[in-house]
Amino acid sequence: MVDYLIIGSGLAGVCFAEIAFQNNKSFLVVDDFKRSSSRVAGGLYNPVILKRFSQVWKATEQLEYGKLFYATIENKLGVKFDFRLPIYRKFASIEEQNNWFEASDKPNLAPFLAPKVISKKFSGVSSNYGFGEVLQTGYLDTVVFLDSYNRHLKEDGFLLQTTFNNDELTLTDNGVLYKGVSYRNVIFSEGFGMISNTFFNELPLDGTKGELLVIKAPSLDLDVVLKSSVFILPIGEALFKVGSTYNWDDKSDVPTQEGREELLSNLKEIIDCDFEVVEHYAGVRPTVNDRRPLVGTHPQHKNLHLLNGLGTRGVMLGPWLAKALFEHIESGTELDPQIDIKRFYKKRGAK
Repeated sequence: MVDYLIIGSGLAGVCFAEIAFQNNKSFLVVDDFKRSSSRVAGGLYNPVILKRFSQVWKATEQLEYGKLFYATIENKLGVKFDFRLPIYRKFASIEEQNNWFEASDKPNLAPFLAPKVISKKFSGVSSNYGFGEVLQTGYLDTVVFLDSYNRHLKEDGFLLQTTFNNDELTLTDNGVLYKGVSYRNVIFSEGFGMISNTFFNELPLDGTKGELLVIKAPSLDLDVVLKSSVFILPIGEALFKVGSTYNWDDKSDVPTQEGREELLSNLKEIIDCDFEVVEHYAGVRPTVNDRRPLVGTHPQHKNLHLLNGLGTRGVMLGPWLAKALFEHIESGTELDPQIDIKRFYKKRGAK
């Protein structure tokens, strides 16, 4: 009997697969690669919510574990996808500078906010009030990460490229049966595709569409991530990712003219150099109204588990959540109540 059937090979599914591998568990990953918000993500990891100068929930724990986790995979696969890069928050006023200094004095934010104004000038960037530097930041090239890891899975026979159908899953006394093979546990990590999952689609997953541009700007001299109304992320060869938008109504992954214009309008308020749009992406992030992930075990089916709702911070959350779910399944370790799907089932009277 195989230990795990993992549905979905985006950030959540791949992170769980790696945890299973590290613990000598057998598994199979199933994905049709038709849709994944992980592939159109900016990939930033940032421990601070810069809009209101507050710490990301469990940021310290996520960063510490994530750095080791991703470094281990880079070494194993011989690829580079984790890039440490400062994030500079552009100040729009003296008041924002003062708010920064006030935030950097707080004990929980002090490790992440440099207590000074950066006055460095970047060619192509207008900045009258300077920048604040966020520490312990960077970005994951999610396409390189996912492509290289899934290639590794396929070569080793751990990946089945097909559309998963709930109707083909048979629940047994000791696990599940899928395509003639027995599995002890199923991990559903389908992202926004969870809305079609008959076991978990009653949970409040509310997809948020995000759009992102890649621009070419040869005269933009930027070697940090710049954050203002949008982020500008240098990815080499005069190319920059620019993102992102938030749309709670449109659930398609089709780029829109409206999203493009919003990004360009915000971008032109930050840079004053020529550029051209090279690519335009869109995806639906798996988000939850209470801003916490969906992790845990089905209340009636003890072999069915969920790892979803990573939202905009999947790069930070993925490894830490995968480890938490694995320990919950294998050792009975309690999940943090803020991420456990029990928080919704209790409201409905389920135990």
